[in-house]
Amino acid sequence: MVGVIYVRKLRILLVILRRTKADKVLLGMIVFVLVSALFIMLSEPNITSYFDALWYCYTVISTIGFGDIIVTTFISKIISVLLTVYSLFVIAIATGVVVSFYNQVVQSQHDDSVSLFVDKLERLPELSKEELKEISDKIKKLR
Repeated sequence: MVGVIYVRKLRILLVILRRTKADKVLLGMIVFVLVSALFIMLSEPNITSYFDALWYCYTVISTIGFGDIIVTTFISKIISVLLTVYSLFVIAIATGVVVSFYNQVVQSQHDDSVSLFVDKLERLPELSKEELKEISDKIKKLR
């Protein structure tokens, strides 16, 4: 059951990213990381596998920097700086897109509920006692 909830949330996130074209930014980031790992593996004498190069890129992007793998060549250091800067921009863009989309959804829900409320107020003389009580309860909640 918990897995289903996470799959739904992941789908919603993917829809948001596609609608805002941020999925292309993330795809570009993934490609950049994979290519950077390849260049780091080729230029660093103490990184002997592609997996180690990817691990190093992960620690750079996440700003964890475990220190278990370090780079010593100039080209690897430049790639590390580019990875850090690029990842900061991508994370900021992705966060901004998700928050903006969420705000739009909340505003849309608010507008819909206000519209429904105004519609009921316009039909006030026609409403039943239950509907009037429902409106009264909603007003009390808003205070």
